[in-house]
Amino acid sequence: MRITTVALLAFWAAFVSMTTTLRATAGEHNAGVQQIAIPAPERGTHIDVTIWYPASSGGETVLLGDSVFFEGTEAVRDAPVSAGRFPVILLSHGAGLGGRAEAMSWLATALAKQGFIVAAPTHPGNTGPDRSAAETMKLWLRPPDLSETLNAIEKSQAFQAHIEADRIGVVGLSMGGNTALSIAGARLDYELLASYCDTNDLNASLCDWVRLSGVDLREMDKEAASRDNRDNRMSFVMAIDPVPADVFLVESFAGISIPVTLINFGAEGEIPLTAQAANVAEAIPNATYEVIEDASHFSMFANCKPGAEEIAREEGIEEPICADGNGYSRDAIHAQLIEMIATAFDRVVR
Repeated sequence: MRITTVALLAFWAAFVSMTTTLRATAGEHNAGVQQIAIPAPERGTHIDVTIWYPASSGGETVLLGDSVFFEGTEAVRDAPVSAGRFPVILLSHGAGLGGRAEAMSWLATALAKQGFIVAAPTHPGNTGPDRSAAETMKLWLRPPDLSETLNAIEKSQAFQAHIEADRIGVVGLSMGGNTALSIAGARLDYELLASYCDTNDLNASLCDWVRLSGVDLREMDKEAASRDNRDNRMSFVMAIDPVPADVFLVESFAGISIPVTLINFGAEGEIPLTAQAANVAEAIPNATYEVIEDASHFSMFANCKPGAEEIAREEGIEEPICADGNGYSRDAIHAQLIEMIATAFDRVVR
């Protein structure tokens, strides 16, 4: 299904408004947030996890995801969890400017208000002071970050009584989309990953960084890189512009047994080759594929602050981080994506 026209965007705006009203009538929640550190044995350290959740009154209002480039989103720190049980969405971020859990606050907060517990680990090495090309390219370590996050929530005194154990899904953005497919059962092809940065044809900005950092992808642990990272607790996976989508063992797609939705941002010919998910969807049994043509890969970022593009250029960032397709509002694209996630999760899991 391709979503392109002004009429369709108007439809989505009306649909989102209607369903938001219905959910509010049924009891929309506050968005609570907690930040914890959990053990990640394979990484030999702890990782930070941000958890958004349906909350009752109380707690302190905080702003998450705010940066020199992007607007933050408010949530209520340490507010009590609302009464009841809720489905869980594990959220996996991308690399670069979106390479931390808080960068997805615009999405996670909205889902928490709609009645989801949303938990996102910050995968080490992707951004900030610990930015590391070598760690970023260890794609096989990302799915265990999600599994350990779920382990921690299931044991948490705050959340274990509020989890619906048979309603757990994963949503991944960009490199997080690769992670989502991996935890569903797709396996990396060592040879494809090892040769990924032989040229700049697939991902120029990432591979320039990899080479400048002196990282040789052929020195990866072949056995670890090729392993099966499936977690059978997952009921549903959504991968949005999965990067890299072209480093998987194609035969492994046939073994995925849970529902999968793949979404690409951009018109035909504008979707980056390494994020192209149409062929992946064809190879996965009963997968769903959708395209939002009036978005760009950067639509998964929060709204830009005034002057963000100029600051980015001054800092040597060449990507159009504030550009969406055809000049459409990022708010409208976000509202559409949030509703697509909630609707897909409801249809498949609930």
